[in-house]
Amino acid sequence: MTLEQGLAEFLTHLGLEKNASDKTVKSYREDLTQALAFARDKVKKQHVDPADWNTRLLRAFVAWLHEQNYAKSTIARRLAAVRSFGKFLCRQGVLKENPAKSLRAPRQEKHLPHFLTLDDIKKLLAAPPETDWAGRRDRAILETLYSAGLRVSELVGLDLLDSDLSDGVVTVRGKGKKERLALLGPEAVGAIHGWLPDRSALLQKANKESAAVFLNKTGTRLNVRSIGRLLAKYLKAAGLDPRTSPHTLRHSFATHLLDAGADIRGVQELLGHKSLSTTQVYTHVTTRRLQDSYNKAHPRS
Repeated sequence: MTLEQGLAEFLTHLGLEKNASDKTVKSYREDLTQALAFARDKVKKQHVDPADWNTRLLRAFVAWLHEQNYAKSTIARRLAAVRSFGKFLCRQGVLKENPAKSLRAPRQEKHLPHFLTLDDIKKLLAAPPETDWAGRRDRAILETLYSAGLRVSELVGLDLLDSDLSDGVVTVRGKGKKERLALLGPEAVGAIHGWLPDRSALLQKANKESAAVFLNKTGTRLNVRSIGRLLAKYLKAAGLDPRTSPHTLRHSFATHLLDAGADIRGVQELLGHKSLSTTQVYTHVTTRRLQDSYNKAHPRS
């Protein structure tokens, strides 16, 4: 088996057996295609054989990524892909041991997540007009993103049958197609109820059927880019930082919950984080804010 054939089998394994999302499979394909192209150039062959895929070659690949001035996060992702590929090849009996096992990823710079203040959130949620169907839909979208702390991909994937508005609960499909329950507050539930008659009218006008909660003007499911565009529109209208992304509302959701004394494990569950360490970054945000307040207010600081 050549490594190119191994890559095809690995990507199929990710999609069918690991239930990886299309986006994840695409990322692995891009990362490993680059690594194999580098390997072919080094070994001067059209295909990479298992014997060519060794630690020395992979060290050279990582060094080349540094020379090309790739970001540390990108290099770490490439290396993680190579390491996962090596594990798969070992399980398949193609390799005896994983040549990437001893390679270390570059140390990552820690960036605290950007979030909006409560006042900023109020301005943003008040920006969509309630005088037309698009404004009512957009308000429902923004309220849902913030109220449930959803990823934008989870929001566009919401189906009406998965939504129990009477109890303020929706079923969302997160990373790895894992399902979890998310909670909606009264404002979000009210905004969705305000949008539903418009949704029915759009479907009737387009003579279509759709399971999606949020639709575009042609009666089809919204996509991730559409959410980004509508958010940019209302950020400008509210006079807020234009660099804010839909994911910022998820960051804000987590930060505000922890600020108000929510249990971190509860927040972890609501966010759908597999590891508690992923959620703990928000405790650093709240701690830093406490330190800033202390330094400004305490007479001996």
